[in-house]
Amino acid sequence: MKTKILVANRGEIAIRIIRAIQELNCEAVAVYETPDNEAPHIRIANEAIWLGDGPRCDYLNIPKIITAAKRTGAKAIHPGYGFLAENPDFAKACENNDIIFIGPSSKTITDLGNKVIARKIMSEAGIPMVPGTDNLPHGDEGVEMALAFGEKYKYPIMLKATCGGGGRGIRLIENADQMKEEIPVARSEAKAAFDDDRVYLEKVVVEPKHVEVQVIADKAGKTVHLGTRDCSIQRRNQKLVEIAPSMIGDTKLLETICDTAVKAAEASNYFNAGTVEFLIDKEFNFYFMEINTRVQVEHTVTEMITGIDIVRTQIKLALGKSLSCSQEDVKMRGHAIEMRINAEDPKADFMPEGGKTVSVYRSPGGYGVRLDGFVYQGFTIPEVYDSLLVKLTVHGFSWNETVDRLRRCLTNFVISGPKTTIPFYLNIANEPDFLAGNFDTSYLDKHPELLDYDDNTNEASKLANLIAEIHHRGHNPYAA
Repeated sequence: MKTKILVANRGEIAIRIIRAIQELNCEAVAVYETPDNEAPHIRIANEAIWLGDGPRCDYLNIPKIITAAKRTGAKAIHPGYGFLAENPDFAKACENNDIIFIGPSSKTITDLGNKVIARKIMSEAGIPMVPGTDNLPHGDEGVEMALAFGEKYKYPIMLKATCGGGGRGIRLIENADQMKEEIPVARSEAKAAFDDDRVYLEKVVVEPKHVEVQVIADKAGKTVHLGTRDCSIQRRNQKLVEIAPSMIGDTKLLETICDTAVKAAEASNYFNAGTVEFLIDKEFNFYFMEINTRVQVEHTVTEMITGIDIVRTQIKLALGKSLSCSQEDVKMRGHAIEMRINAEDPKADFMPEGGKTVSVYRSPGGYGVRLDGFVYQGFTIPEVYDSLLVKLTVHGFSWNETVDRLRRCLTNFVISGPKTTIPFYLNIANEPDFLAGNFDTSYLDKHPELLDYDDNTNEASKLANLIAEIHHRGHNPYAA
């Protein structure tokens, strides 16, 4: 009998997971809210269950998703990323209902989701750490502890939500007065976002490189890494461009970071796929940042350079299989770059373009090109979900070849209707520091000129807009 697996997500990651499930000769169950009632992920699944009108709240409703799994006879649930993917209560609910959660245990998610506990685990394992505090006590005692930390380690200091993640719950503190003002505000925001008002402090690593390591572990404790990714090009702590492997030229340093990632995973009794994240300072010292207990948006670049299907591996491990490869079997070939094509206007502070319809869609293709998306011609972008349309990933056997392929794809990519991040990314693909592999988390701040582009310079886009206009007017230019 085929195993049924429910996908507790939507959009491109739901499609990605459904394909992997079906390749394993299993049946995929999709879930959806009313705004997604015509979404592609429910069309390609073997079965689909309506959760409610939403928006978003039903994708976050643990009892409804557990009920959907039981109604359909699903034996496992894949959470994807976002929504409930890193919610320990969801993993626990699966465990309590004899449903396989495709990810680590609820205890691991709890421990690693609490940044203070995670720091303690890593510190005891000898993993390099950025100087930081435990949870700040409430009231004057917490403020006094924070001020003492700032005096000892000097500003800037990062104020973080203990249960934060995904770039949220983070505030940069420049001085003592700001520290006093921001602690109560940060607590309120953390409570609203994560239902937990605990906060702690970390010393800021100035203009670091953000490097992460993909790890995979089976239930017997065998753990391997799949190399590094560079996620330094960010906006407000949200990743925009992902690259594999890291462009740091010191291969011995990267090997040490990968070995440390495996050590960190083992110290936390990690199971399934996860990502160990590090910051690297200007002197090339590296520090543990966090472990993301889910598949990452950027997993595609690792798949491109290793040839290993991470989502397929996740499912097999969760269903009781052992890792079929050793560390020696993992080979990295060439370079890969992923860019998130979002329906946003970069010139308007990346304002989402929800509600607009894609009148013309023409995607690039060819050797070394991968597209993970759910957009199509005639697609109306929902206003109630994130703005990601499609992930463009390119692979080449040298950095220059990969960038050339990226540039060609961005030039040929046509999405008419909403404004997108494509012209902004095309500027990045032509920028000298990017071409030289010279970037850190301050890259966008250092290059404001990247927002200087003409929306109408792309001739293919002009033509597409003309075709769309003719189509919608119902006019045939060749008619007598």
